[in-house]
Amino acid sequence: MASSSRSTSSRRCWPARSIRSSRRCSPPSAPPSLRGTGRPEVVGSLRPADVLRRAAAYLERHGVESARAEAERLLMHVLGTDRASLYARSDGLDARQARMFGRALCQRCSGTPLQHLTGEQGFRRIAVEVRPGVFVPRPETEVLVERALEALVEVEAPVVVDVGTGSGAIALAIKDERPDARVFAIDGSPEAVELARANAARLGLEVTVLEGDLLSPLPDELRGWVDLVVSNPPYVEPQEFGDLPPEVRADPVGALVGGTQVHERLAAEAPRWLRDGGALAVEIAAPQRERVAAALSASFVDVRVDRDLAGRDRVIVARRP
Repeated sequence: MASSSRSTSSRRCWPARSIRSSRRCSPPSAPPSLRGTGRPEVVGSLRPADVLRRAAAYLERHGVESARAEAERLLMHVLGTDRASLYARSDGLDARQARMFGRALCQRCSGTPLQHLTGEQGFRRIAVEVRPGVFVPRPETEVLVERALEALVEVEAPVVVDVGTGSGAIALAIKDERPDARVFAIDGSPEAVELARANAARLGLEVTVLEGDLLSPLPDELRGWVDLVVSNPPYVEPQEFGDLPPEVRADPVGALVGGTQVHERLAAEAPRWLRDGGALAVEIAAPQRERVAAALSASFVDVRVDRDLAGRDRVIVARRP
Protein backbone atom coordinates (compact mmCIF):
# COMPACT_ATOMS: atom_id res chain seq x y z
CA MET A 1 0.00 0.00 0.00
CA ALA A 2 1.03 3.64 -0.31
CA SER A 3 2.90 5.32 2.50
CA SER A 4 0.79 6.22 5.51
CA SER A 5 0.08 9.62 7.04
CA ARG A 6 -1.15 9.90 10.62
CA SER A 7 -3.93 12.43 10.97
CA THR A 8 -3.46 15.26 13.45
CA SER A 9 -5.76 18.05 14.47
CA SER A 10 -5.25 21.76 13.78
CA ARG A 11 -2.36 21.56 11.30
CA ARG A 12 -0.91 24.17 8.99
CA CYS A 13 1.09 22.92 6.05
CA TRP A 14 3.40 25.65 4.77
CA PRO A 15 3.85 28.08 7.64
CA ALA A 16 3.85 31.77 6.87
CA ARG A 17 7.60 32.29 7.25
CA SER A 18 9.20 28.87 6.92
CA ILE A 19 8.49 25.19 7.45
CA ARG A 20 8.59 25.01 11.22
CA SER A 21 6.62 23.53 14.05
CA SER A 22 3.10 24.90 13.52
CA ARG A 23 0.68 21.99 13.00
CA ARG A 24 -2.39 23.72 11.60
CA CYS A 25 -3.20 22.73 8.04
CA SER A 26 -4.37 25.53 5.76
CA PRO A 27 -2.74 26.78 2.56
CA PRO A 28 -0.99 30.14 2.82
CA SER A 29 -2.57 33.14 1.16
CA ALA A 30 0.84 34.45 0.11
CA PRO A 31 4.35 33.06 -0.15
CA PRO A 32 6.48 33.20 3.01
CA SER A 33 8.59 36.29 3.66
CA LEU A 34 11.76 37.05 5.60
CA ARG A 35 11.61 39.64 8.34
CA GLY A 36 13.70 42.75 7.82
CA THR A 37 15.62 41.52 4.78
CA GLY A 38 13.63 43.10 1.98
CA ARG A 39 13.69 39.79 0.10
CA PRO A 40 10.44 38.80 -1.62
CA GLU A 41 10.02 35.37 0.00
CA VAL A 42 11.89 32.84 2.04
CA VAL A 43 11.58 30.08 -0.56
CA GLY A 44 12.93 32.32 -3.27
CA SER A 45 16.03 32.99 -1.18
CA LEU A 46 16.79 29.31 -0.56
CA ARG A 47 18.35 26.69 -2.76
CA PRO A 48 16.07 23.76 -3.66
CA ALA A 49 18.14 21.52 -1.38
CA ASP A 50 17.32 23.78 1.59
CA VAL A 51 13.65 23.96 0.65
CA LEU A 52 13.57 20.16 0.43
CA ARG A 53 15.25 19.74 3.80
CA ARG A 54 12.65 21.90 5.52
CA ALA A 55 9.74 20.41 3.58
CA ALA A 56 10.86 16.85 4.35
CA ALA A 57 11.22 17.64 8.05
CA TYR A 58 7.73 19.11 8.04
CA LEU A 59 6.16 16.11 6.29
CA GLU A 60 7.96 13.76 8.65
CA ARG A 61 6.57 15.60 11.68
CA HIS A 62 3.11 15.05 10.22
CA GLY A 63 3.62 11.30 9.95
CA VAL A 64 4.38 10.99 6.24
CA GLU A 65 6.67 8.05 5.56
CA SER A 66 9.48 8.50 3.01
CA ALA A 67 9.15 12.24 3.64
CA ARG A 68 12.33 13.25 1.79
CA ALA A 69 11.43 11.26 -1.33
CA GLU A 70 7.89 12.64 -1.32
CA ALA A 71 9.11 16.21 -0.89
CA GLU A 72 11.41 15.68 -3.87
CA ARG A 73 8.61 14.35 -6.04
CA LEU A 74 6.32 17.23 -5.12
CA LEU A 75 8.97 19.86 -5.80
CA MET A 76 9.99 18.22 -9.10
CA HIS A 77 6.32 18.27 -10.12
CA VAL A 78 5.89 21.94 -9.19
CA LEU A 79 9.07 22.95 -11.03
CA GLY A 80 8.52 20.60 -13.97
CA THR A 81 12.01 19.15 -13.70
CA ASP A 82 13.84 15.90 -12.97
CA ARG A 83 15.91 15.02 -9.92
CA ALA A 84 19.31 15.81 -11.43
CA SER A 85 18.16 19.22 -12.67
CA LEU A 86 16.50 19.93 -9.34
CA TYR A 87 19.74 19.59 -7.39
CA ALA A 88 21.72 21.45 -10.06
CA ARG A 89 19.37 24.42 -9.79
CA SER A 90 20.76 27.48 -8.00
CA ASP A 91 17.73 29.80 -8.03
CA GLY A 92 14.85 29.52 -5.61
CA LEU A 93 11.09 29.27 -6.16
CA ASP A 94 9.11 32.22 -7.47
CA ALA A 95 5.88 33.30 -5.78
CA ARG A 96 3.63 31.11 -7.91
CA GLN A 97 5.81 28.04 -7.40
CA ALA A 98 5.99 28.70 -3.66
CA ARG A 99 2.19 28.83 -3.43
CA MET A 100 1.84 25.63 -5.47
CA PHE A 101 4.40 23.82 -3.33
CA GLY A 102 2.77 25.05 -0.14
CA ARG A 103 -0.66 23.84 -1.24
CA ALA A 104 0.77 20.48 -2.27
CA LEU A 105 2.42 20.04 1.13
CA CYS A 106 -0.82 21.00 2.84
CA GLN A 107 -2.84 18.48 0.85
CA ARG A 108 -0.26 15.74 1.38
CA CYS A 109 -0.13 16.15 5.15
CA SER A 110 -3.95 16.09 5.13
CA GLY A 111 -3.92 12.62 3.56
CA THR A 112 -4.22 13.31 -0.17
CA PRO A 113 -2.26 10.61 -2.04
CA LEU A 114 1.05 11.82 -3.42
CA GLN A 115 0.09 10.40 -6.82
CA HIS A 116 -3.07 12.52 -6.94
CA LEU A 117 -0.90 15.59 -6.45
CA THR A 118 1.69 14.72 -9.09
CA GLY A 119 -0.79 13.06 -11.46
CA GLU A 120 1.38 10.04 -12.16
CA GLN A 121 2.91 6.89 -10.71
CA GLY A 122 6.07 5.15 -11.79
CA PHE A 123 5.59 1.42 -12.32
CA ARG A 124 8.48 -0.78 -13.44
CA ARG A 125 9.79 0.86 -16.65
CA ILE A 126 6.78 3.08 -17.32
CA ALA A 127 4.91 5.95 -15.68
CA VAL A 128 1.11 5.96 -15.79
CA GLU A 129 -1.28 8.84 -15.30
CA VAL A 130 -3.42 8.51 -12.19
CA ARG A 131 -6.64 10.29 -11.25
CA PRO A 132 -8.99 10.41 -8.27
CA GLY A 133 -11.63 7.73 -8.69
CA VAL A 134 -9.23 5.13 -10.09
CA PHE A 135 -7.02 2.79 -8.07
CA VAL A 136 -3.40 3.97 -7.71
CA PRO A 137 -0.92 1.18 -8.59
CA ARG A 138 1.36 0.21 -5.70
CA PRO A 139 5.09 -0.57 -5.85
CA GLU A 140 4.55 -4.00 -4.29
CA THR A 141 2.43 -5.00 -7.29
CA GLU A 142 5.59 -4.92 -9.40
CA VAL A 143 6.32 -8.35 -7.90
CA LEU A 144 3.10 -9.63 -9.47
CA VAL A 145 4.27 -8.39 -12.87
CA GLU A 146 7.67 -10.01 -12.34
CA ARG A 147 6.07 -13.40 -11.65
CA ALA A 148 3.68 -12.96 -14.57
CA LEU A 149 6.58 -12.31 -16.94
CA GLU A 150 8.42 -15.36 -15.59
CA ALA A 151 5.38 -17.48 -16.42
CA LEU A 152 5.66 -16.31 -20.03
CA VAL A 153 9.38 -16.88 -20.55
CA GLU A 154 8.95 -19.90 -22.81
CA VAL A 155 5.79 -18.66 -24.55
CA GLU A 156 6.01 -16.97 -27.94
CA ALA A 157 3.53 -14.19 -28.72
CA PRO A 158 1.51 -14.84 -25.55
CA VAL A 159 -2.10 -13.84 -24.99
CA VAL A 160 -2.38 -12.01 -21.66
CA VAL A 161 -5.47 -10.78 -19.80
CA ASP A 162 -5.28 -8.29 -16.92
CA VAL A 163 -8.45 -8.38 -14.81
CA GLY A 164 -9.27 -5.26 -12.79
CA THR A 165 -6.77 -3.14 -14.69
CA GLY A 166 -7.47 0.24 -13.05
CA SER A 167 -5.01 2.68 -14.60
CA GLY A 168 -3.73 -0.09 -16.87
CA ALA A 169 -0.37 -0.32 -15.08
CA ILE A 170 -0.05 -4.13 -15.05
CA ALA A 171 -1.21 -4.64 -18.63
CA LEU A 172 0.95 -1.80 -19.94
CA ALA A 173 4.04 -2.91 -18.01
CA ILE A 174 3.70 -6.42 -19.46
CA LYS A 175 3.22 -5.06 -22.99
CA ASP A 176 6.22 -2.77 -22.51
CA GLU A 177 8.46 -5.69 -21.52
CA ARG A 178 6.88 -8.24 -23.87
CA PRO A 179 6.13 -6.31 -27.08
CA ASP A 180 5.16 -9.58 -28.80
CA ALA A 181 2.30 -10.16 -26.35
CA ARG A 182 -1.36 -9.64 -27.25
CA VAL A 183 -2.66 -7.94 -24.12
CA PHE A 184 -6.23 -7.38 -22.96
CA ALA A 185 -7.13 -5.22 -19.96
CA ILE A 186 -10.55 -5.38 -18.28
CA ASP A 187 -12.26 -3.25 -15.65
CA GLY A 188 -15.83 -2.73 -14.54
CA SER A 189 -15.35 0.99 -13.92
CA PRO A 190 -15.93 3.36 -16.87
CA GLU A 191 -13.51 5.84 -15.28
CA ALA A 192 -10.80 3.18 -15.08
CA VAL A 193 -11.40 2.06 -18.66
CA GLU A 194 -11.11 5.64 -19.89
CA LEU A 195 -7.87 6.19 -17.97
CA ALA A 196 -6.33 2.87 -19.04
CA ARG A 197 -7.05 3.70 -22.68
CA ALA A 198 -5.54 7.16 -22.24
CA ASN A 199 -2.41 5.67 -20.68
CA ALA A 200 -2.07 3.14 -23.50
CA ALA A 201 -2.36 5.90 -26.10
CA ARG A 202 0.08 8.18 -24.30
CA LEU A 203 2.67 5.42 -23.93
CA GLY A 204 2.16 4.15 -27.46
CA LEU A 205 1.47 0.61 -26.22
CA GLU A 206 -1.15 -1.50 -28.00
CA VAL A 207 -3.42 -2.92 -25.31
CA THR A 208 -7.10 -3.72 -25.84
CA VAL A 209 -9.08 -2.23 -22.94
CA LEU A 210 -12.56 -3.65 -22.30
CA GLU A 211 -15.29 -2.73 -19.83
CA GLY A 212 -17.12 -5.44 -17.93
CA ASP A 213 -17.12 -8.03 -15.17
CA LEU A 214 -14.01 -10.19 -14.80
CA LEU A 215 -13.42 -12.22 -17.99
CA SER A 216 -16.88 -11.82 -19.52
CA PRO A 217 -15.96 -9.04 -22.03
CA LEU A 218 -13.37 -11.24 -23.79
CA PRO A 219 -14.23 -12.41 -27.32
CA ASP A 220 -15.31 -16.06 -27.46
CA GLU A 221 -12.52 -16.83 -29.90
CA LEU A 222 -10.05 -16.58 -27.00
CA ARG A 223 -11.55 -19.48 -25.05
CA GLY A 224 -8.78 -22.00 -24.52
CA TRP A 225 -6.12 -19.71 -26.03
CA VAL A 226 -5.13 -17.41 -23.16
CA ASP A 227 -1.61 -17.95 -21.84
CA LEU A 228 -1.87 -15.83 -18.71
CA VAL A 229 -4.60 -14.27 -16.58
CA VAL A 230 -3.15 -11.76 -14.12
CA SER A 231 -5.03 -9.76 -11.51
CA ASN A 232 -4.55 -7.47 -8.56
CA PRO A 233 -8.16 -7.72 -7.35
CA PRO A 234 -9.78 -5.83 -4.47
CA TYR A 235 -8.74 -7.95 -1.50
CA VAL A 236 -8.95 -5.77 1.62
CA GLU A 237 -11.21 -7.46 4.16
CA PRO A 238 -14.30 -5.29 4.89
CA GLN A 239 -13.54 -5.06 8.61
CA GLU A 240 -10.03 -3.75 7.86
CA PHE A 241 -11.04 -0.84 5.63
CA GLY A 242 -11.34 1.66 8.48
CA ASP A 243 -7.78 0.93 9.60
CA LEU A 244 -6.23 1.86 6.24
CA PRO A 245 -4.24 5.12 5.95
CA PRO A 246 -6.24 8.10 4.61
CA GLU A 247 -4.39 8.15 1.28
CA VAL A 248 -5.25 4.49 0.70
CA ARG A 249 -8.91 5.07 1.57
CA ALA A 250 -8.88 7.77 -1.14
CA ASP A 251 -9.03 4.97 -3.71
CA PRO A 252 -12.49 3.69 -4.74
CA VAL A 253 -13.88 1.29 -2.14
CA GLY A 254 -14.77 -1.16 -4.90
CA ALA A 255 -11.13 -1.30 -5.97
CA LEU A 256 -9.98 -2.03 -2.43
CA VAL A 257 -12.51 -4.13 -0.53
CA GLY A 258 -13.39 -7.66 -1.56
CA GLY A 259 -11.65 -10.23 0.59
CA THR A 260 -11.05 -13.37 -1.46
CA GLN A 261 -14.28 -13.23 -3.50
CA VAL A 262 -12.63 -12.23 -6.78
CA HIS A 263 -9.82 -14.74 -6.30
CA GLU A 264 -12.39 -17.51 -5.89
CA ARG A 265 -14.33 -16.39 -8.97
CA LEU A 266 -11.15 -16.28 -11.05
CA ALA A 267 -10.22 -19.74 -9.82
CA ALA A 268 -13.54 -21.00 -11.20
CA GLU A 269 -13.72 -18.94 -14.41
CA ALA A 270 -10.13 -18.66 -15.65
CA PRO A 271 -9.76 -22.36 -16.64
CA ARG A 272 -12.39 -21.86 -19.37
CA TRP A 273 -10.13 -19.31 -21.04
CA LEU A 274 -6.65 -20.61 -20.33
CA ARG A 275 -4.87 -23.02 -22.65
CA ASP A 276 -3.41 -26.22 -21.23
CA GLY A 277 -0.44 -25.12 -19.14
CA GLY A 278 -1.64 -21.52 -19.00
CA ALA A 279 -1.10 -19.59 -15.78
CA LEU A 280 -3.15 -17.54 -13.33
CA ALA A 281 -1.23 -14.99 -11.22
CA VAL A 282 -2.99 -13.01 -8.49
CA GLU A 283 -2.02 -10.62 -5.72
CA ILE A 284 -3.13 -11.41 -2.18
CA ALA A 285 -2.91 -10.17 1.38
CA ALA A 286 -0.64 -12.42 3.42
CA PRO A 287 -3.39 -13.78 5.74
CA GLN A 288 -5.38 -14.92 2.67
CA ARG A 289 -2.68 -17.31 1.50
CA GLU A 290 -4.33 -20.56 2.59
CA ARG A 291 -7.83 -19.65 1.41
CA VAL A 292 -6.72 -18.55 -2.06
CA ALA A 293 -4.33 -21.48 -2.49
CA ALA A 294 -7.13 -23.89 -1.56
CA ALA A 295 -9.51 -22.29 -4.08
CA LEU A 296 -6.91 -22.57 -6.84
CA SER A 297 -5.99 -26.14 -6.01
CA ALA A 298 -9.44 -27.33 -7.11
CA SER A 299 -8.70 -26.54 -10.79
CA PHE A 300 -4.98 -25.75 -10.96
CA VAL A 301 -1.63 -27.43 -10.33
CA ASP A 302 1.79 -26.12 -9.30
CA VAL A 303 0.23 -23.60 -6.91
CA ARG A 304 3.09 -21.41 -5.66
CA VAL A 305 3.16 -18.53 -3.18
CA ASP A 306 5.80 -15.80 -3.59
CA ARG A 307 6.78 -12.96 -1.29
CA ASP A 308 7.32 -9.28 -1.94
CA LEU A 309 10.51 -7.38 -1.13
CA ALA A 310 9.33 -6.88 2.45
CA GLY A 311 9.07 -10.64 2.94
CA ARG A 312 5.25 -10.76 2.98
CA ASP A 313 3.25 -13.36 1.06
CA ARG A 314 2.05 -11.31 -1.90
CA VAL A 315 1.53 -13.35 -5.09
CA ILE A 316 0.11 -16.76 -5.95
CA VAL A 317 0.81 -18.34 -9.33
CA ALA A 318 -0.86 -21.55 -10.52
CA ARG A 319 -1.07 -23.48 -13.79
CA ARG A 320 -3.98 -25.06 -15.61
CA PRO A 321 -3.23 -28.79 -16.06
